[in-house]
Amino acid sequence: MIDPGIVVVVIVVIYLLSSIKILKEYERGVIFRLGRLLPQPKGPGVILVFAPLDRIVRVSLRVDTLEVPAQDVITRDNVTVKVNAVIYFRVIEPRLAVVEVTNFLYATSQLAQTTLRSVLGEVELDELLSQREKLNLRLQSVLDQQTAAWGVKVTLVEVKQVDLAEQMIRAIARQAEAERERRA
Repeated sequence: MIDPGIVVVVIVVIYLLSSIKILKEYERGVIFRLGRLLPQPKGPGVILVFAPLDRIVRVSLRVDTLEVPAQDVITRDNVTVKVNAVIYFRVIEPRLAVVEVTNFLYATSQLAQTTLRSVLGEVELDELLSQREKLNLRLQSVLDQQTAAWGVKVTLVEVKQVDLAEQMIRAIARQAEAERERRA
């Protein structure tokens, strides 16, 4: 016959071992105890999460890359271009990233798409092609201001590719040819 004391000890040991969670150096654990947010995120290292009382949400603090798919942008001089970009961002405040927005990755992606269209829609085609670095900084600034409330820091925005319609490429080539002939 098994002693009931041994059974209780074994159950308690199994429960405590299952409560141990290990967070890597780049992770933080946002813990909800009975539905309420604990004041500070936990980690890195070994933490205890008591199953029926606590729920843990792991958040990575590493820089994440987000590919913004090609967006149709109408520039200030009414030229339609397709522009895609890449965004580098990281969570700096895990509690806000979990509590203030349902899915900070999706929200950042959607915000990046709309911001790309609105910021690049305010410039002319020549600016878009020649002042890309300035536009990258402006996009980063706007995105960073918006995502700060979610605990997300946008570290870099790069416009990768600007695609023009075929007839626009021909028109620009004709204009450049005319400019060269005028100078000669």
